[in-house]
Amino acid sequence: MKAIRVIDGTPTLVEETESTGDGVRIRIHTSSICGSDLHLLGLGIAEGMVLGHEFCGTTPDGTAVAIEPILGCGTCASCRSGHLPTCESGPTFLGIAVPGGMAESIVVPPDALVTLPTGVPLSAGSLVEPLAVAHHGLDRARVGPGDRVLVIGAGPIGLATVAMLRDRGIACDISARHPHQQHAAEALGASLAVDGAYDVVMDCVATTDSLAEAMAHVVARGRVGLVGTLWDPAALSVTACVKEIELLPAMAYRCRVPERNFSAAANALATRPDIEAALITHRFPLDGCEAAFETAADRAGGAIKVAFEV
Repeated sequence: MKAIRVIDGTPTLVEETESTGDGVRIRIHTSSICGSDLHLLGLGIAEGMVLGHEFCGTTPDGTAVAIEPILGCGTCASCRSGHLPTCESGPTFLGIAVPGGMAESIVVPPDALVTLPTGVPLSAGSLVEPLAVAHHGLDRARVGPGDRVLVIGAGPIGLATVAMLRDRGIACDISARHPHQQHAAEALGASLAVDGAYDVVMDCVATTDSLAEAMAHVVARGRVGLVGTLWDPAALSVTACVKEIELLPAMAYRCRVPERNFSAAANALATRPDIEAALITHRFPLDGCEAAFETAADRAGGAIKVAFEV
């Protein structure tokens, strides 16, 4: 099978033997590049890996599915409550610790499969994962209908957060840097007018600067949902203490139990088909992997989400 493996720091198309083992073989249809894939490459820790944790495909009987890319021990308190990312034995992430979805096929556990609702095309199925990240972040920040919400950052996770807020019937403002991001945010229903104080600020960037912006705009005793990942240490000012702000980090999503975040995300895609058009800006075949990763890394050049059509 064809797969994209990182060789000498470069995503490279290779021919490999199909993976084996217990589970369900998925014929992968769409796999997209996450910002974390770019960070892993930049840090030099993706060497030798088949990346990809945002992907979808079909089962042997033709069922269209998205795949939760996190494996846990299944027995600890975190796993039993669906919080596989905090598995006490250490979670395993497809596309990071083990080969992922940037390939023609993969074998995954049956309980990792989430059936795509009618109306969700396979071309959009890789978006279930980032939408689930946004859904969990909103849950962690306890965002409710009466809250005034600001989203900081209009990359894929920021825009996914806008989409999931809209799915809950909650309006938001957004701080977006690039014109193409602003256009996508408006298409999803966000306002570009950042004004006054907000009950909740969703920081989808996670840097010292974005946290300072969040602290400046949130009300006293308000909540800052940290959906972005702190790849480098970030500093907080005294404002966080003076305003008694709650900082609520979120990691991935709730898995494999009732209230499964993947299910909510897939349902949002079914009812809001415009999410695909707003988020996926570029598509490549697997053999265009070098150009695809270069495009994904150029946020100023117009990329939001870059997807492989397998």
